[in-house]
Amino acid sequence: MNIKFQNALKRVEQNVPPIWFMRQAGRYHQHYQKLKEKYSFMELCKNPELAAEVALGPVQDFDFDLAILFSDLLFPLEAMGMGLSYPGTGPELGWHLTDANMKKLKPLDDAIEGLLFQREAVRLTRQVLPKDKSLIGFVGGPWTLFTYAVQGKHDGALIESKKHVHLFKPFCDHLVPLLIENIKLQFEGGAEVVMLFDTAAGELSPALFNELVVPQLTKLAHAFKGKLGYYSKMAGPDHLIAGLFTDGSFAGLGIDHRWKLSNFLKSKKSGFVQGNFDQALLFAD
Repeated sequence: MNIKFQNALKRVEQNVPPIWFMRQAGRYHQHYQKLKEKYSFMELCKNPELAAEVALGPVQDFDFDLAILFSDLLFPLEAMGMGLSYPGTGPELGWHLTDANMKKLKPLDDAIEGLLFQREAVRLTRQVLPKDKSLIGFVGGPWTLFTYAVQGKHDGALIESKKHVHLFKPFCDHLVPLLIENIKLQFEGGAEVVMLFDTAAGELSPALFNELVVPQLTKLAHAFKGKLGYYSKMAGPDHLIAGLFTDGSFAGLGIDHRWKLSNFLKSKKSGFVQGNFDQALLFAD
């Protein structure tokens, strides 16, 4: 495991933080592009040997301190029976969630079978990684998976998802137990921390976020006290006000460049703080 990352988890002061990117294995990288010439995206994710090879590439080329499970956040929806394909540049589900078809979602015992490949992918990634590198897993956050289930994407103002917000809790009654088992699989494979990537949740008002999303996050965080990280794009200080985000329930939090980092560090009692860098600056001369 990586000492810098372990220090970050414990809030031990150090001159250089651990360096990693949330999407460090992907389309920008020649290593990935060459593999994609031979294999489909689904094959790269679901074949554990290939997933390990993709995850290893950026660590070899850029000496990142961490590797990230190479997978996709939509596989729990596929496992629940919603179908999933990648015919072009983006995903397509077989059907979208409505009041009428909620009953089509598979029960937990059936659904978890569709995610067992992730445990093996994490295990093989750990095998090929240098011993001084850390390994994290990830799953999609509840609201983000809900937006995909309802409208097949999470861009824009999420109008359809907000129109069907009454479905969120019953959907989570199916989803959150599955995510808990999914996260267990990744820890069994050797992940040190699992990130919840809730990309779309910052599009909610702070009031709705705290009313709807925080209770679901609480179930996940308390199932793995101090072992999960959380990131929600565009979530601001009025979103992350629950004690859950500052009391050590999470291993760490991601924030973006619109936060004042010093203020957030003062409010947080434990765990790492990730991000705060405007990614557009990576394209500057």
